[in-house]
Amino acid sequence: MQGPHFWDDRKKSEEVIKKCNHLKSFYFDTKTVRDKMKGNLEIIALLKQENDEELKEMMEEELKNSKIAFDTLETKLLLNGPYDGMDAILELHAGAGGTEACDWALMLKRMYLRWCEKKGFKWTELDTQDGEGAGIKSSSILITGEYAYGYLKWEKGVHRLVRISPFDAGARRHTSFASVTVTPKLDDETVSIEIKDTDIRIDVYRSSGKGGQGVNTTDSAVRITHLPTKIVVTCQNERSQIQNKETAMHLLRSKLYLLEEEKRNKQMSTIQGENADINFGSQIRNYVMHPYSLVKDTRTGTETGDVKGVLDGEIDEFIHDNLRRRGNDV
Repeated sequence: MQGPHFWDDRKKSEEVIKKCNHLKSFYFDTKTVRDKMKGNLEIIALLKQENDEELKEMMEEELKNSKIAFDTLETKLLLNGPYDGMDAILELHAGAGGTEACDWALMLKRMYLRWCEKKGFKWTELDTQDGEGAGIKSSSILITGEYAYGYLKWEKGVHRLVRISPFDAGARRHTSFASVTVTPKLDDETVSIEIKDTDIRIDVYRSSGKGGQGVNTTDSAVRITHLPTKIVVTCQNERSQIQNKETAMHLLRSKLYLLEEEKRNKQMSTIQGENADINFGSQIRNYVMHPYSLVKDTRTGTETGDVKGVLDGEIDEFIHDNLRRRGNDV
């Protein structure tokens, strides 16, 4: 970085600076955890010599903080896949069940957006299809932040909710399903996919925004269907049809690139996970609000009784344990 020609290639220079800052972050985080553990060992040595209740309580609290710091560092170290550092495209789809499932999909959307707020990540809604009575049928969101895809990649799958339905006059218990798909947002240099005009169908329609000047007045929303693979991408967040088309084409190229990679090395199951039906027996996580409170991940066994906290975006424990479970997988 101190070389005289460092800024000759600005893009390469920015990549070097980003990597340098990332390594510095690892170094200081590791040093912080090491110093905490060193201090804890010194306090434990004192406790062995004399039984000080106040010191013991302080030590117990410090151990909790040290574990949080250690888990955070371990999570960062596990974000080492080839796409982990990229932004993420999060897609939600309501399962069968009408209003119940649509409302559950909206609850999941809120959960992930609250998680983004806690992480300091930015998000852009690319497309949302509202439910007929409540909630959403589907939603596509671009999440921008350091290691966004790495954090979210194992959220891919079916999520199951059990609760007393607010839409049931008889106050009966209902089970709802919604699916989550997570795709890395690949840059144009990575994605070298040629798409023939004859292979796609482009439909334009009126944006389904919530109102406001210029909204719902033009057919600016774009839906692109790739005929050979039946992949469908949509975008309606921009006022311009041209901009929506460009974004949708980029999303399509990213999906086709991953599909081609699957054919080459059979790694798609670890990049996006395998598709599953949105119904009983296929869920990766259960959210139970009645007759008891419990959120449990079926893959790791991680569980908590704080359902409200999880739905408010407290999902880091589930993310960390799934990263640990998969180790160095993509």
